[in-house]
Amino acid sequence: MTSRRAWIRGLLPAAAALALPPRRAMLAYVGTYSSPQGPEGSRGNGQGIYLFHMNPETGALTQREVLPNGANPSWLALDPTGTRLYAANETADGSVSAYSVEPANGGLTPLNTVGSQGAGPAHLSVHPSGKYVLVANYAGGTVAVIPVLSHGGLGEPTDVKHDVGPVGPAHAAGAPPGSFAISGHDRVHAHMIQADPSGRFVLAADLALDRILIWKFDTERGTLSANDPPFVALPPGDGPRHFVFHPNGRWLYSLQEEASTLATFDYDVARGRLTPEQTVSTLPRGFAGTNFTSEVRVSPDARFVYAANRLHDTIAWLSIGDTGGLTFAGEEWTRGDYPRSFTIDPTGGFLYSCNQRGDAIACFRVNRKTGALTFTGQYTPVGTPAIMIFLPGKGL
Repeated sequence: MTSRRAWIRGLLPAAAALALPPRRAMLAYVGTYSSPQGPEGSRGNGQGIYLFHMNPETGALTQREVLPNGANPSWLALDPTGTRLYAANETADGSVSAYSVEPANGGLTPLNTVGSQGAGPAHLSVHPSGKYVLVANYAGGTVAVIPVLSHGGLGEPTDVKHDVGPVGPAHAAGAPPGSFAISGHDRVHAHMIQADPSGRFVLAADLALDRILIWKFDTERGTLSANDPPFVALPPGDGPRHFVFHPNGRWLYSLQEEASTLATFDYDVARGRLTPEQTVSTLPRGFAGTNFTSEVRVSPDARFVYAANRLHDTIAWLSIGDTGGLTFAGEEWTRGDYPRSFTIDPTGGFLYSCNQRGDAIACFRVNRKTGALTFTGQYTPVGTPAIMIFLPGKGL
């Protein structure tokens, strides 16, 4: 027979759970192609930068507002404090816009817009110090360091570098059989730029050079100088697009757009050097035909790497081994055409695919044990979505 005391003890966990406040909705921004001169020669259908709140229980997105921007704000980044947002405006005259973030509701107030120092800025990031915005101009083949002013706006660049070197062949050495993924090797194309976790070095991927360039960074002056060695080479024609550091700062994963591969590197934190360790495909065994990869992310628990495939229209996940190596574990259809990028919410519970040609964001629940993705059935309509980022620590 159960005692009264034991019965009361059994009620305590349930009562405590009922007393817990509901989980707050998280805030997220979506950048879009919004100009008649959109991606790959198509029209952009977006309106600018969208603000959503996300239900942390279901993953559902609810639109709160749109900040009009007709200049293709196709890449977004927040500063370390989450009080400033920066947008790369991917147009022929290339620019970067700065916004202040309203702490109460995530609303954006424009601060200023400056030139990106090259055509078609495809990527930007904020230096860990919060003092500089780093920009990669794809069409212009340049990278720029732009200082952040005291009010959060942007000043005149402190450094601009032009990528230099021989471009690789049109056909990727590591591409699948029958691939016609031929693009980007006509001239230099800076595709991504980001500092390492320490902020002492800055890495920049040039798709046409088939190299990840490595720069020493002077935080006081905001200048770049070539490291020793100044780059690490990928196979000819493979086209490094984006890369991501593992949270331990010692491993780096580079995604090759035209070869549909992930390359694993050991990273020397003290000297800023990359040592190649492994290359794996982002596609299932036996795949033949054309595919372009787009985005790579590490799960918040650092157990899986995810990579997006365009034309194949899947997101693959690979498990991370004890020494940083990758093993292909599975893939899931994106439920839309041409995933430009994707993101994982800060809790690791949901993944969102920005399906560029499908004009929608598809939501997937993440199995934290296996890495597998399950479609939630939720589509969020957004014209030509390009990038989605979460505002850490903020909710409604």
